Amino acid sequence: MSSSAAAKPLISYAAPALSGTVRVPGDKSISHRALMFGALAIGQSTIEGLLEGEDVLRTAQAMRLLGAEVERQEDGRWVLHGRGVGGLTEPADVLDMGNAGTGARLVMGLVASHPFTALFTGDASLRSRPMRRVIEPLSRIGAGFVGRSGGRLPLAVIGSPTPIPITYELPMPSAQVKSAVLLAGLNTQGTTTVIEREATRDHTELMLRGFGATLSVEPLPDGGRAISLTGQPELTGQSIKVPSDPSSAAFPVVAGLLVEGSSITVPAVGTNPLRCGLYQTLLEMGADITFANPRVEGGEPVADLVVRGSSLTGVDVPAGRAPSMIDEYPILAVAAAFARGTTRMRGLAELRVKESDRLAAIARGLDLSGVKLEIEGDDLIVHGDGGAPEGGATVPVHFDHRIAMSFLIMGMAAHRPVRIDDATAIDTSFPGFVALMNGLGGRIEPV
Repeated sequence: MSSSAAAKPLISYAAPALSGTVRVPGDKSISHRALMFGALAIGQSTIEGLLEGEDVLRTAQAMRLLGAEVERQEDGRWVLHGRGVGGLTEPADVLDMGNAGTGARLVMGLVASHPFTALFTGDASLRSRPMRRVIEPLSRIGAGFVGRSGGRLPLAVIGSPTPIPITYELPMPSAQVKSAVLLAGLNTQGTTTVIEREATRDHTELMLRGFGATLSVEPLPDGGRAISLTGQPELTGQSIKVPSDPSSAAFPVVAGLLVEGSSITVPAVGTNPLRCGLYQTLLEMGADITFANPRVEGGEPVADLVVRGSSLTGVDVPAGRAPSMIDEYPILAVAAAFARGTTRMRGLAELRVKESDRLAAIARGLDLSGVKLEIEGDDLIVHGDGGAPEGGATVPVHFDHRIAMSFLIMGMAAHRPVRIDDATAIDTSFPGFVALMNGLGGRIEPV
């Protein structure tokens, strides 16, 4: 998929009360990791519920090019036969990661400790995103990098034949950088340690243990964590059941809150505490969300979310919550536009380097839709009056799937329809999004 493809504008009209039960796609973060660890394991791994969005399919193809057998069965299960830790082979073609920032950074970590060179590229959006944050620690391990200015793609990763274990303190919270370092540490003799001052999503740690790695997580006196991995384990094939993605569930959940009289259920959503900052925030705003039938599936906590239309109140969202909801600020900003009072979202610097400058894109879309807001430093401040925003805008989404989906949700409850200039990127993370929302009672249509 490329941002040079023909644009697909959509328009979202006000919806009647939403109702029904909808299952959203599998968790993207877990899907990426399941493919990678399956490729590194000895024996067969099976994955149920894999997100079959463009980003994850790029990771699947990268694993094939690195020597693993990766096949989709007719029943929707994915079956992998891995190479073993250290067994990846030099790819015969460029690893084109499309729009997948997670996929690109984590696969760079994988190959950094293998003695071969791999070439990475992506679409126009990914080629503009910074990779220096992973280049710096992976260089310490011994890998070499040749790329464009700022460490941007296209980029050659020259893996080290004698990688060195490191202790690396994250300069800012980032599950991607943490995971890239740990994945490089898999094929490195000795112990690789990552120190994070704020806890970030821990899918890598949970899944590595599930595949048989020796990994410890030690709390630090200042509230941070030290994650230590013993290198060169033998990972064994596993059966993985991917929970529904809480980031994707956010869109029907917020729609159910904003459209008066709605009552919807979203089953089997991942409720990992390090991913649930949005839901914590919505509950503080007065959202009627019930976490029914809590359970553990595939090592991850899940629950069925029962959502009813709600009147929301503005809140102050602390910067420390950002790592647990970094992808959900666009849809939270839309919810804040309908709330009564001011919502201040603090510490959003990371949003400036996502698929787009998300902070600027959110602000632009809200402003065009008649919402009062300010940006102060890295804080986004949204002023709601408890009613629906005017809407009526055409919002530029900058090939960013979360901006696109968020403003389509706004259109379902605003006074006037909301258009987006291009829906092409939505399939990177949420294939079938429009059909799912329309199945609940929405009215999202091509322009």
